[in-house]
Amino acid sequence: MEDREAQAETGREQPGTGVRSVRRALDILNLLSEERPVVTLREITDATGLAKTTALRLVQTLEESGMLWSHPSGYTAGPGLWRWAYLARSQWEVPQETRKVMRDLADRLGETVNIFVARDTHRVCVAHEKSPHPLRHVVDVGDEQPLWAGASSKILLRDASDTLLRRVAAASPEGAAYAERLRDWARDAAQRGYAVSSSEWDDGLTAVAVPVTSRSGTVIASLSLSGPSHRFPYEAVERFATDLAEAATLIAAQGFSHPLGQDG
Repeated sequence: MEDREAQAETGREQPGTGVRSVRRALDILNLLSEERPVVTLREITDATGLAKTTALRLVQTLEESGMLWSHPSGYTAGPGLWRWAYLARSQWEVPQETRKVMRDLADRLGETVNIFVARDTHRVCVAHEKSPHPLRHVVDVGDEQPLWAGASSKILLRDASDTLLRRVAAASPEGAAYAERLRDWARDAAQRGYAVSSSEWDDGLTAVAVPVTSRSGTVIASLSLSGPSHRFPYEAVERFATDLAEAATLIAAQGFSHPLGQDG
């Protein structure tokens, strides 16, 4: 088994195994996080299912390229990742003015604030400010979630074509017939000015979202507030939506833009 894997990693197997090697390398890098800044070889093999020799060969390649760095306890992010991270930050980070509006909102309302933008059939978190409560909802920047659920999805699908709605529906547990429900949700959110979801994506989670629009009125992002459902009583939702709408208007007036946003 290990011999066959070794052949695959050195490119002596079928064409296309290089793609598999890239995926495996990315799987190793994805094990690193703020909560786990150092990963051991044993943790790598346990998490990926790779043979020890294959994992070690991939780790050594990542070290040579600067993506990983040897650590007394295992392996950590290397300087090569910092270069890519610096580039990504300069291209993807939202303006400081936007972050300030989000921080003020999170402090005042006491819940997590996120900005999502659409990417094909998913929505991507491009900025967040955490709730001050120990029990809170957290979505990391860069996380992707499907467009078939959640308050932000209902906002981002407002201008969606029928073709996109069918694709989003086809990826959902409900199947293609779900497209009409998605259209109704998006239409209702557009008429009301905000969208609400409860336990659609995460059990016990409620979210309220409003659109961030371009100068032409096109939805380019959603601004959302999310947290445990017991802190989102019915009577508070409209107040949250009003505060979010005011913040979204300010963010749009500041000239919010993002590479994933469709700025009209």
